[in-house]
Amino acid sequence: MAATSMAAALAASLPAAPSAPAPSAPTYEAIPASMAKVIDIEAEIPITSVQLDAIVVSKIVKHAHEAPGSSAHGLLLGLDLDGTLEVSNSFPLPRHGDDDDDKSSKGLARYQGSMLRSLKEVQADDSVIGFYQGMTLGSFFNQTLVDTQAIHQERLRHGGIVIVHDISQTARGNASFRAFRLTRAFLDAYKKSNFSTSSLIDHRLTFSSILEEVPLKVRANALVSSFLGALAEAAPSPAAQANPALASSSAAIPPSYTRLNLGTANMPRNLELITEALDNYKTEEGNLAYLQRQIARERVRADAYVAKRKEENASRVAAGLAPLPEEDVSRLFKIPPEPSRLDSMLLLGRIDAYGKSLEETASTGLVKMYAAKANSGN
Repeated sequence: MAATSMAAALAASLPAAPSAPAPSAPTYEAIPASMAKVIDIEAEIPITSVQLDAIVVSKIVKHAHEAPGSSAHGLLLGLDLDGTLEVSNSFPLPRHGDDDDDKSSKGLARYQGSMLRSLKEVQADDSVIGFYQGMTLGSFFNQTLVDTQAIHQERLRHGGIVIVHDISQTARGNASFRAFRLTRAFLDAYKKSNFSTSSLIDHRLTFSSILEEVPLKVRANALVSSFLGALAEAAPSPAAQANPALASSSAAIPPSYTRLNLGTANMPRNLELITEALDNYKTEEGNLAYLQRQIARERVRADAYVAKRKEENASRVAAGLAPLPEEDVSRLFKIPPEPSRLDSMLLLGRIDAYGKSLEETASTGLVKMYAAKANSGN
C-alpha cells in the first residue's frame, strides 16, 4: 500500500502530459497595402523611373560600338516594381535588310522568339519591357522608332520604354542613355492616323511633345564593381616584378588626355547633318504646299459646281419645272485628303536635336580654346 501510495504521489507531482492541440481552421489574410503596391497585379501603378543595370549598359555600348553606323537596336528585359521599371537584361536584334522586308521581318520574329525561349529555359528574365536604339549626335526622331514604340505601348504591360544611346557621346568618354515613351496626345493621334493641321491643333502637338522623357538611373552590381576594381588595380609587369620600385608606375588603365582635346571633331559632321535635315524639311514643306494648292483647286471646282446647280434649280423652280437631283460631289471631284504633317514634325525634332548637340560641342570647345589661349599667354 505504501509503494502504491508513493507512486501515486509521484505521478500527481509530475506535470500533466500535454494534450494534442485541436487542428484550427485555416485563415487567409489580406495582402498588405505595401505588398499590394509592389505586386501590382492590375498594372495600375504608373512608371515614374527606369533603373538600368550596369550589365545592360555594357552590352548596349558594346553592340553600338560593333554595329555599323547607328543601326544598333535590341530588346530590353526586366520587370516593373513599385513604379520603377527595372531593366536587368538585353539582347541585340540582327540588322534586317531592305531588299525583302517581309522575309526579314519574319526572320526577326523567329530570332526574337528563339532568344526568349532560350532565356526562359535557363530561368532568366524573359519579359520584354521595351527596346534600345543607337543614335548619333542626339538625333533619334524617325518613323521606325515611333512605329515600334507605338506597338510596344499598345501591347506591353506598362507600355514599355525606349532607351536611346548616343554613340558620339560615348566616343568622347560620356556614356549617354535616355529613356522615352510616347505621350498620350501623340498616341491618340497616331491611333487615328490623323496628323492634319486641325488634329495637331486639337491635340496641341509639336515636335517637342511627341516623346516624354522618363528619369533614368544606372545600378552597378557586384560583378561590374569587381570588374572596374580589377581594371583600376595595378597590373604587375615583368620589369615591375624584377624591380618592386617600378610597380607603382604601371597601371591597367593608361592615363587619359581626353580633357586636352577641344572636342570639335564632330562639328563638321554635325553641320552637314543640320544642312541635310534643313534641305529635307524644305522639300517636305514644298510637297505639303503643292498638295494644299491641289486640294484648294479641287474644292473651288466643287463649290462652283454646287453653286451652279443651285442656280439652275432656282431657275427651274421659278419656271415651274422640277429641280434637278442633287449629286454627290465627292464622286464627281476627287478631293485628296489633307496630308500628314508627321514627317515635318520628325524632321523638326531632328533639326532641334542636331542644334542642341552642336551647341553643347561648340560651347565646350570654346571654353577649352579660351583656357588654352590663357595658358599659352602665360
